[in-house]
Amino acid sequence: MDSAFALSLRDISCTFISRDNPHQRYTAVADTTLQVAPGEFVSVVGPTGCGKSTLLNIGAGLLEPSSGTVAVYGEKLAGINRRAGYMFQTDALMPWKSALDNVIAGLVFRDVDLASAREPGVAWLARVGLTGFEDRYPHQLSGGMRKRVAMAQTLILDPDIILMDEPFSALDVQTRQLMENELLELWSEKKKAVLFITHDLDEAIALSDRVVVLSSGPATRPIGEFPIDLPRPRDVAEIRGQPHFTELHARIWDVLRDEVLKGYVQHRNVAEE
Repeated sequence: MDSAFALSLRDISCTFISRDNPHQRYTAVADTTLQVAPGEFVSVVGPTGCGKSTLLNIGAGLLEPSSGTVAVYGEKLAGINRRAGYMFQTDALMPWKSALDNVIAGLVFRDVDLASAREPGVAWLARVGLTGFEDRYPHQLSGGMRKRVAMAQTLILDPDIILMDEPFSALDVQTRQLMENELLELWSEKKKAVLFITHDLDEAIALSDRVVVLSSGPATRPIGEFPIDLPRPRDVAEIRGQPHFTELHARIWDVLRDEVLKGYVQHRNVAEE
C-alpha cells in the first residue's frame, strides 16, 4: 500500500517532446516504481543521463509524469510536494542575501515574521558549524560553507521528505566526507525520509539504508535494489575500510558496471553525430 511510504512513485513513465520536432519523442523513464518509507535513507545510482534527476523532480512535484502515480504519505500528489525539502546540485543561494537571510528565506516566504525567523536561523547555522558567519555573503564563503548554508536552508523547514540531487558532487574529497557525516548526524536526529541522487557508489553505500540501481537510458528503469546492512551510526571514511562494505560495493558494481559502459557509449555516439 502506498500509505506505508513517505514517497511512492508507482509505474512512472516520463516522455519528452523535442522542441525542434514535435513528432520526435524521448522516453527518459519507463514503468518505474520507486518508494521510500518514513525514516528510510534511499540512494539512487546510475549512469549519466539515466533519469535520476527526472525522478527526483517528479517526487518534488516540479515535473508531472506522462503516466503513473505519485503519492505522499498515501495521498496523491497534485502540484508541488509541500512535505518535501529539495537540496540542489548547484547552490540555490541568493547572492544578495547573507548566510542567515538565505537560511530563513523559506520561513519568511511562509509568512513567518523576520524577528521570529532569525532565532531558528541562527540555531541552524550553529548546527552546521557556521556560528559567526551569519552576516557573510555567499561569495565570502567556501564551497563547503555554501553547502552547509544550503543544508540549513532545506532542513530549517523541517520537511518530512528530503530530496537531494548530488548535493556534494562539486566538493573536494575531504570536504565531501565532512558534509556526508554532518548529513548523517542531522538525519539521525529525526530520521526523515531521504531520496538521495548520486553518481558515487561509495557515497551511496556509506549513507544509505537501501541503494537502487537504474539502467542506462533511454527508457530508464530500476534493475536492482540492495539493502545496506552496515551498522549505524557511521563514519563515512571509516566504514569504507570494512570488509562488508567492500562486498556490498562489489555486488552493486557488478550490476551497475555494464549500465555505466552502455551510457558512456550512448553519449559518445551522440557527440559524434
